[in-house]
Amino acid sequence: MTSLPANVVPVGHATVSPEAKAPRSISINGFRISTQKLPILKAEPIEEMTNKLGIAPPEMIFGDNFVAIEHEKSDWAIQFNALDALDLVDKTGESMLQVAYSREWQQSREKTHEGIKEVVKPFDWSYSTDYKGTLHPNAPPFEKTTKPIPVELLKRPDPILFFDEVVLYEDELADNGIAMLSCKIRVMPGRLLLLSRFFMRLDNVLVRLRDTRVYVDFETREVIREYQSRECEYEKVRQTLAATRDDIPAFMRDPNQLSEVLPVVGKHSERVVLDG
Repeated sequence: MTSLPANVVPVGHATVSPEAKAPRSISINGFRISTQKLPILKAEPIEEMTNKLGIAPPEMIFGDNFVAIEHEKSDWAIQFNALDALDLVDKTGESMLQVAYSREWQQSREKTHEGIKEVVKPFDWSYSTDYKGTLHPNAPPFEKTTKPIPVELLKRPDPILFFDEVVLYEDELADNGIAMLSCKIRVMPGRLLLLSRFFMRLDNVLVRLRDTRVYVDFETREVIREYQSRECEYEKVRQTLAATRDDIPAFMRDPNQLSEVLPVVGKHSERVVLDG
């Protein structure tokens, strides 16, 4: 079971085991927050997802997992799930990392996956996605903003009413690194913050982070969504760490620490204020 921060206050289903079948949820100030964590997909759902996507799937797909935020008095809602995230992976192969590992990866995918014979077509085999969540079709649109997420408010020692961390997919890139998309959410009495993070480390080639943060103020009903992309060549990161860190291998496996040293290559923010 995922350990909860020390200041978590159990509310509603907030202490339900992650192995439970039913989604965990909490309703607060007109917003409903839900998460679900189930085992990796079996053969039949994997085949169905493969047909929908048109690409070979990651090694571990948690296709039933999700994190959702809904405003109960309007059509605004946002959900994070594996299928929609993978649908944004480049399927043309134009952005595919052209390195020696690519052939090794393709050979690994030509094997039978739980009885399914997969046909591997050129595509971005790092499963990089700039997924920012799936909005309700009738949701009022975001508008560009320069207003930042209020970090100081989030640093306050407010009680955490609900906390969860959900993995959507993961792949070891033919034993040459990792690609993982996960979501973490924490809900306080006055606000919430969701972090959806794509982390990719291809050993001796590239390190990449793509973060989407969704901030909701329950009182003002203001929603800010911030997307930030960071990446750097693997060797440059290693050299930067060599002067200041003792355990470089451990650091290179920790996206939280890597986010402190990787340069920002793209960033934009948007906001919407909900009615009701």
